[in-house]
Amino acid sequence: MYAHRYDLYRGFPTPKTPAGVPKGTVQTVNFYSPSLHATHSYIVYLPPHYAQQAARGRRFPVLYLLHGDPGKPDIFIRAGALAVKEDVLAAQGAIKPMIAVMPAGKTGTFAGSGTEWANAQSGPWENYVLDVVHNVDRRFATVPGRQGRGIAGLSEGGFGALNISLHHLGVFSVAESWSGYFNETRSGPFSHEPTSVIRLNSPEQDVRAVAPQIQRLGYRAWLYQGQLDHNPAFHIRNMSDELHAAGAQVHYGFFPGGHDWALWRAQLPRMLVAASNWFATNPRSGANALSGVGHAGSPAAIRRAELAQHTRCLRRRARRLRAGRPPGHACHFGVARP
Repeated sequence: MYAHRYDLYRGFPTPKTPAGVPKGTVQTVNFYSPSLHATHSYIVYLPPHYAQQAARGRRFPVLYLLHGDPGKPDIFIRAGALAVKEDVLAAQGAIKPMIAVMPAGKTGTFAGSGTEWANAQSGPWENYVLDVVHNVDRRFATVPGRQGRGIAGLSEGGFGALNISLHHLGVFSVAESWSGYFNETRSGPFSHEPTSVIRLNSPEQDVRAVAPQIQRLGYRAWLYQGQLDHNPAFHIRNMSDELHAAGAQVHYGFFPGGHDWALWRAQLPRMLVAASNWFATNPRSGANALSGVGHAGSPAAIRRAELAQHTRCLRRRARRLRAGRPPGHACHFGVARP
C-alpha cells in the first residue's frame, strides 16, 4: 500500500482544493496522433467555470507540461498538486485562469518515456507534441496564437520543452525548464543518429541559429534546478547566457532541493505565475533581460544528497518487491548530462 501511494503522490498527501475555492476539472482525452499513427492521450486541466466562460467567448492560454523519464502525465496532478495550485492561485488573483495540458509520452518500461520528446529513433515525439497542440486548439477555447501558448517540463521534459520551443518559435512564446539539461549525446534514442541531428537537438548549441527568429518574435524562458542537483551549475548559466545573447528574456535560479518532486512541487506556483504574467504581455515587449537567483550547493552537500536519494530508492524498490510489485526504475543517481 505504501509503495502504491508513493508511486501516486511521491510521499505527499492527496491534493485537495481548500473549501470555498472554486475547483477546476481534470479529464483525460484520447485522440489519434497522425505523427505516431496511433491513438494516444493527454490530461487536461480546465480552470473553474471554464464551460460558462468559454460559452461567452472567453479564450484561455495554455501551458503544456512534459513529464520526465520515468514518468506519467498524471504525476503533475498527483505529486505536483497542479490542479489545486491553479485553483488557489486563480482565486487569489495571482494568475489568470489558464488551461494546462499534460501529454502522455510513455513508450518504455515502468512508464518511462525514453523518447527525449524528440524526433529520433524512438519515433517522431516532437511532432507528436505538436499533434497534441493542434488537437487541444480544436477541442478547447484556447488563445489562438503563440502569445498564449507555453511549454514546460521536468528533467527529460525540461530538455524537451526548450528543444521543442526553439524548433517551433511560431508555436510557443514561453518555455520553462525544471531541472532540465541542454545538450544531447550519442545515447538512448540518439545512439545511432549523426552529429548533425544531435547538434540540432542540443538547445545550447542550436540557439544561435534561431537568434534572428527570437529577436523578431520574442521569447521568454525560466530555467531552474535544485541546489543539490548533480547537474553542474555552469550548464544552466551557460544556457541562460546563450538564450539572452540570442535576444530572449531569461530568468534562471537555484532553489532548495535536489532532483525530485519536493523541489518541483515547491516551485510550481512560481512557474505558473511567471507563465501567466508572460501570457498577458506581447512577447516582443519588455527588456531583453537576464536575471538569476540563488546558487548551487557545495560538491560535498550534493554528494550527501545523492547518497541519501540512492538509499531511499533502494528501500522503495525493496518495499515494492515485498509487496509483489515490479521494483520500478533502477537507482542511478549522480550522472550529469554534458
